[in-house]
Amino acid sequence: MRQEYWIMAIAWLFVFAWIPIVIATNRKVHPKVLFFLFMVELWERFSYYGMRAFLVLYLGAQVMNGGFGMDKETRYAVYAAFGALVYLTPLAGGFLADKILGFRRAIIWGAILMAAGQFTLSAGQGNEYALYLGLALLVTGNGFFKPNISSMIGKFYPQGDPRRDQAFTIFYMGINTGAFISPLTCGAVAQIEGWSYGFLLAGIGMSVGLAIFLYTSSRGFLEQHADPPAEGIKTFRGLPVGPAVYIGTLLFVLLAAGLIYKNSIVTYILIALGLAAIAYMLVLSFLYPVAERQRIWVLITLLFFTSVFWGFFELAGSALNVFTDENVDKTVFGSPIPASVFQAVNALFIVLLAPLFTLMWGQLAKKGLEPAAPVKFAFGLLLLGVGFLILNLGRGAAVDGVMPLMFLILCYLFHTLGELALSPVGLSLVTKLAPARVVGFMMGFWFLSSAIGFQAGGWIAGKSATSGTATREETMNQALDVFNNVGLFALGSGALLLLLSPILKKWMHGVR
Repeated sequence: MRQEYWIMAIAWLFVFAWIPIVIATNRKVHPKVLFFLFMVELWERFSYYGMRAFLVLYLGAQVMNGGFGMDKETRYAVYAAFGALVYLTPLAGGFLADKILGFRRAIIWGAILMAAGQFTLSAGQGNEYALYLGLALLVTGNGFFKPNISSMIGKFYPQGDPRRDQAFTIFYMGINTGAFISPLTCGAVAQIEGWSYGFLLAGIGMSVGLAIFLYTSSRGFLEQHADPPAEGIKTFRGLPVGPAVYIGTLLFVLLAAGLIYKNSIVTYILIALGLAAIAYMLVLSFLYPVAERQRIWVLITLLFFTSVFWGFFELAGSALNVFTDENVDKTVFGSPIPASVFQAVNALFIVLLAPLFTLMWGQLAKKGLEPAAPVKFAFGLLLLGVGFLILNLGRGAAVDGVMPLMFLILCYLFHTLGELALSPVGLSLVTKLAPARVVGFMMGFWFLSSAIGFQAGGWIAGKSATSGTATREETMNQALDVFNNVGLFALGSGALLLLLSPILKKWMHGVR
């Protein structure tokens, strides 16, 4: 058996042992529904990160090998537009769940669309129409699924409950367990057996997640939290709005496919939506008392810094993925490993380190020393910057444009530490700072930062691209110059946020 499959088998054994430990050590503290939603999110992330691990490699593969032969700038632009829309659509999905569908219907509909997207990509390997249709189905389904399953977690914990942050950290471990195993499975199979098989496995994963959610709902574990809003919109001019949502969704799929194809338009849409969302949130904030108003201002301020973080962090799936393929020695135990497999490194570190972060924050909280959320965000940016600068140190150890694997692993380690400081705290923070009536929309607003970052990341990744005639050493130096500048900007952003943190902490009015 190939070495890649041995690694895959060992990883699955690790996951099968790890999940029962997570559940057993937390089942007496948290409601049962958390662990079912943990499994739903695990399989949804298996699906998403499985295809993400090899998407840019698939786009760049030669036509004779089942790909599209796109140059680097083109595939980075497609990847960026796809990723931006993945995180932009939760704005609409959160609003529709809050006002019309409720969490249950939104999550089920989103899961169906995402499974259909993966199966479309699998069946249509090498077909341009299938490519953009499949990506559009994933984009649209994610909009219904992602903000609402995250928001629903917060519904099971009252305001001020100290278990809330722990619950989101556990939930985040589910995300990254799926993200860890999927590149080792979908990515390896795609690069060894064929791209369509990678997409097929991702589709099966999403179907498993949907089945678990349907079971969870049928057993009543979701209680009343997933029901359509009692005061929601039922009709418009005498017509039921529910069916209109589903019909409108299918029309939006066609629009999304066009936007991914004509991806430069996404930049202008994001600028307009970003400004409109900020303006809307500012106006909305003045409808609430001072404390809630200023908490909304905190979310708006942190939007900029999370955009910076995710714009740089998501280079992992584009420029850093291609850099790994071309300029990193991927030999492990004497055998070369496909580049997509290394997309699992970040998630593996999270699975291993997340419990330590949970313990650390818990111990600091008991002593009254836990830093406020803005400070944690600043630490995240600083650690991210260090990761890119460490990668740049590998330039001196490179031979013929190929650097040792150690520098890539260290880069991912520091990125992981930064992610653990920022991301799970961010999800929890939205549910604590947002007014209860608009928490779904606020979660979508939060994901807008990732959309902006993703699209900006495509532009940054494009700066690392070289001509087809460049030598391997030239491609390495060009990429490392970009990564070095990214690291310095991240350090500067983290320092600025540290300076602003006392004001933001005051505006949070006791929320940590």
